[in-house]
Amino acid sequence: MVVSDHFSATDIFLDADVKNKKSLLELIAGEVARRLGRTEEEILDVLKAREDLGSTALGKGVALPHAKLSDIETPVKLFLRLERPIDFEARDGEPIDLVFVVLWPAAAPKGLLEAISGIARNLRDAGFLRRLRQAATPEEVVELLRTCATTTEEQDAAPRET
Repeated sequence: MVVSDHFSATDIFLDADVKNKKSLLELIAGEVARRLGRTEEEILDVLKAREDLGSTALGKGVALPHAKLSDIETPVKLFLRLERPIDFEARDGEPIDLVFVVLWPAAAPKGLLEAISGIARNLRDAGFLRRLRQAATPEEVVELLRTCATTTEEQDAAPRET
């Protein structure tokens, strides 16, 4: 499963106005809670518990908050581009401005690792990150995600020279 295939324009938030990590997690929790008909506090607790294990910042200005969530059947995913970079306790010390969020069904835990690995592979390309930062519309971001996922799958399937 490629998570980027499951993004739609309604999952994309461009130029989100947050001041810090706390307000970002609150924004994410509010949106996920609204979609699932759950409380914001419940979703925020799950996100905070994962961050307590260690920052989900990947470096290069990207964060990937993720967690398993009970009583959902399909993954919940969001992409946010922040209006201003914020500190997210990244190992490289860089503030983040691109955020991928994945909340995965707890009943199918194997898929979460595959999903976050797929996203992380896509983020190795500096040109891809630049295009995400420059995208004008949510639809453009969705197309970038799909194109990058297809390219990555083709590269992964290509025979390796030894």
